[in-house]
Amino acid sequence: MSEARARTLISVDDLASRLGAGSGVILLHVRDESTGRPIEGGVIPGALDVYLASEFSGAPTKAGGKRPLPDVAAFEANARTWGVKPDSFVVVYDDTSGAQASRAWWTFRWAGFANVRILDGGIIAWKAAGKSLAEQPASAPGGGTVALSAGHLPTIEADEAQTLAREGVLLDARGKAAYVGAPAEPGKPATGHIPGAVLAPSAGNIGADARFKPHEELCDGLARLGADGTRQVGVYCGSGNAAAHKIAALHAAGIDAALYVGSWSAWSADPDRPVATGHEPG
Repeated sequence: MSEARARTLISVDDLASRLGAGSGVILLHVRDESTGRPIEGGVIPGALDVYLASEFSGAPTKAGGKRPLPDVAAFEANARTWGVKPDSFVVVYDDTSGAQASRAWWTFRWAGFANVRILDGGIIAWKAAGKSLAEQPASAPGGGTVALSAGHLPTIEADEAQTLAREGVLLDARGKAAYVGAPAEPGKPATGHIPGAVLAPSAGNIGADARFKPHEELCDGLARLGADGTRQVGVYCGSGNAAAHKIAALHAAGIDAALYVGSWSAWSADPDRPVATGHEPG
């Protein structure tokens, strides 16, 4: 495994080894919104139940989009509740495509905590490997002492995204239908993409086993999108989750990229912003 990939991902076997050795991993099962419903299908033993909407994000706004950056002091308080200390090893995972875990990973890194990894393949890969599950998540232990601060990963706003689409590489990590768009409906925001953005669905990062593609294959795919390490890269999606997954893929390939946090939810809220439709960047 390359050094860049090892700083981004952890395999099922490596996580199981760490858990078996009692090495004090802080394991977070990431869900998008707090619904009050129990987690279906169980969790990895020792995992805490955490939420993007309330614990990794600020309140939605028109300018900031559906999943804006959290207040870093509030995020620090959450991390301390989970028991995170300066020397902790944090692993995040989800039970879907990995986008939610990737946004949690990105938020930790943005807040200055680098010792965090995404479980490659999430709980899908954990189950496929025949690993045990717990019926209920663990209780947050508290006692964390980590100190966090904002701005350790690059972000861009709408104007910078528009500039990157012309002068660098702006990747749209949503699916094809959202990118192509459809005729605008009365009272609803336009669909389509930021003019100049390249279609780059986050689903293209992973293989049939839900794990990130092997290094060479991943790098080749990113290079075909224009992300070959020679130009500045920005990424957006609907609300910043799938984009974080694409940034995780880029980081695993050794390429830095900026997140447009507001993404399409913020761009489309401004009727003066241009919208391109169709299969071409425009």
